[in-house]
Amino acid sequence: MAYQKPNKLYYRITQAAAWVVSTLMFKRRFLRNEIKRANGPFVVIANHQASLDFVNLIGATARPMTFVISNSFYNTLPIKGIMNKIGVIPKQQFQTTLKDMKAIKAVVDSGQPVVIYPAGLMCEDGLSTPIPEATYKFLKWLNVDVYMARTQGSYFVMPKWTGGMRAGRTTIDIYRLFSREELAAADLETVKQKTDEALLFDAYREQETAMVKYQNNHNIVGLENVLYQCPHCEAEFTMQAEGESVIACAACGFRQESDAYGFLHKRGEGAEVRYVSDWSQWIHRKLKEKLKAGKETVLSTKAAIHMIDYAKNKFVPVGSGTVTLSPTGFFIEGEIAGEATTLTVPTVNVPCLPFSPGKYFEIQHGSAIYRCLPEDGRLVMKFIRMIKIFHELNNE
Repeated sequence: MAYQKPNKLYYRITQAAAWVVSTLMFKRRFLRNEIKRANGPFVVIANHQASLDFVNLIGATARPMTFVISNSFYNTLPIKGIMNKIGVIPKQQFQTTLKDMKAIKAVVDSGQPVVIYPAGLMCEDGLSTPIPEATYKFLKWLNVDVYMARTQGSYFVMPKWTGGMRAGRTTIDIYRLFSREELAAADLETVKQKTDEALLFDAYREQETAMVKYQNNHNIVGLENVLYQCPHCEAEFTMQAEGESVIACAACGFRQESDAYGFLHKRGEGAEVRYVSDWSQWIHRKLKEKLKAGKETVLSTKAAIHMIDYAKNKFVPVGSGTVTLSPTGFFIEGEIAGEATTLTVPTVNVPCLPFSPGKYFEIQHGSAIYRCLPEDGRLVMKFIRMIKIFHELNNE
């Protein structure tokens, strides 16, 4: 597969636009930037805290870099033509086909840099999405220098559970993780350990050290869709927003209030849960205990189904049906595009799915993407947690 060279004019325009956003909203500051004058082919791996993390990275070097982005994102933006001009490579999230691999390899084989976000998904709770196991073999196969671009703070600028942006300082640290020779000599376990150490993060623990105030950071409306279970009475789907800064349980009255730094403080009964990430991990552990014990193995919902209209560059309604998740995969039954449809999608090797808390999750089947919008949006996060846990259990 041939390398698609980015159009320099369009790339410079994109860099200029990204500079405005990275300066005004992310207030980006480089700690180190070891790719600024780096020559030859290399791959940059980056952690993923927010959907626009790339704007902090695209100006790190004057050299045009090829960014690998999600196919869903690529096909639902009105600027797809510009993205083609700057040479992005779209791929399905959590799936890498031989075609994708060849397209990425063509970049470095042509002596050029490529940027990959191995987690494949920005976080919803301040915790990084687990890194797919195939990542480490893939890095060794690319056989070039590997740089790490670690962003801190962008989660608070663009929390996944709400809309809009919240201006505040972010930092980005770009350094060489492996030279080509070090990568070739390292075994997979060493590559995994060093890569995970660089990529994995807890945004709330990082914030404990940074202590940055972000615009409107006390506003946690939407977080109830992520933290759907009460840590005091353990009831599910009882968490509600009270005003802008309080999340409360409708069943027992448990309340936590957010401050300007994004930390939580108890207001009344129950223990304080300072970090959203800790609360999220608690929900994950409780659900995993149930699934391991066989107390809960299937989750089902009625949902509207949307698919991409490639002519309009957006998702459009195509039908509805019942979506069921079991330990081995999804089962979809309903009417899609005017036809009765029964579809089974194995998920044994799928660590997560693209989603928006309280709104939808996307089931990827080959080249098709089925965006499922449950009647009760609060179920979205439970579907995501269950598929993560099923993947963990399948690999234990």
